Parts: sequence; structure tokens; C-alpha cells
Amino acid sequence: MTDYIELCRAEWRRLAVPDELAEEMAADLASDLAEAAADGISAEELCGSDARSFAASLAAERGVVPAPPSPPRDRRGRPLVLVAFTFVAAVVLVFAALGLVTGQPKAALATTVSGTPRHHLPSAAPTPLGPVGATHHVLVLGNLAAPIEWVLLVFAIVALGFAVWSWSSRARSRPPSLPA
Repeated sequence: MTDYIELCRAEWRRLAVPDELAEEMAADLASDLAEAAADGISAEELCGSDARSFAASLAAERGVVPAPPSPPRDRRGRPLVLVAFTFVAAVVLVFAALGLVTGQPKAALATTVSGTPRHHLPSAAPTPLGPVGATHHVLVLGNLAAPIEWVLLVFAIVALGFAVWSWSSRARSRPPSLPA
């Protein structure tokens, strides 16, 4: 028990807690630990195994040292990273779905033989000059992006599922708050 209090005192010295306040907190902690020991509860069970973090949190609760910074949040208390992740996943889902529905962009490969009349080829694909009967490959528009769009669609659905799970687990893990 005294070792735990000494570790807390060392942490309070490191945090520059005034001596009289550190002694008051140590006395309070000693009485709490004595009561717990009488009930058969160890200091680690009552306060945790990390005396330094316990001492820092106790000093922060008393307003002696500033509380550790919390991650950035928006006005409603949501982590900005989760908001951004959800937004990006939704945008990817929309663009992948639109790409699949519209079928854009399109590309395909067509084969031509020299000497074939030009009016059979798409106007955007010029026929290279070469010996008569030579085979030429011409790129014609067709849908080659569909596999990528399907992968993006599946990725976006999985990402949105993860976002929904993250939002719901945050709601379950938040302690209840009193109405203002």
C-alpha cells in the first residue's frame, strides 16, 4: 500500500503539484486504501495497476493539472476521423453505383483488316496505313471499368458497414448523461 502511495507522490512531484495538496491527496488515498484493505481489496484492484496514470488522473480531477487533451470532435461530440471516414465511404458508394448504372467509361478492342472500307470503322478510330490484308487493332469504346466499379462498390458497402458499427458501438459505450 505504501509503495503505491509513494509512486503517486513521485508522479505528483513530476507534475509539479504543490506539496500541501500532494500531502492532502496522499492522506485521502491512504485512508481509501486502508478501508479497501480492511475489506480485502488490494490497491491495484481499487485504483488500477498503473499508479502514475492514477495519480495524474487524480490531480486532473482536483484541477491541479490540466486534463489530458481529448481527440478532436465536432460540435456534437463525434470524432472527426469517423465523420470523415463515413463521408468518404458514402461518396465512393455513390460514384461506384452511378458508374455501374450509367456504364461509363466504355472501351473495347476491335480488329480490322487493311482494305476494309472506312465507313465500317468508328469515326474516332483511324485505320493505320499498311499492306492490304494486314490485320490492325483499333480501340473502340466499350465498358472496361465495370470490374473496378464493382470492387469500389463492395469496398464502399463494407466501409459503410464498419462506420455504422463504429457509430453504434460508440453509442453503447458512452456513459449515460443527465439532461441539462
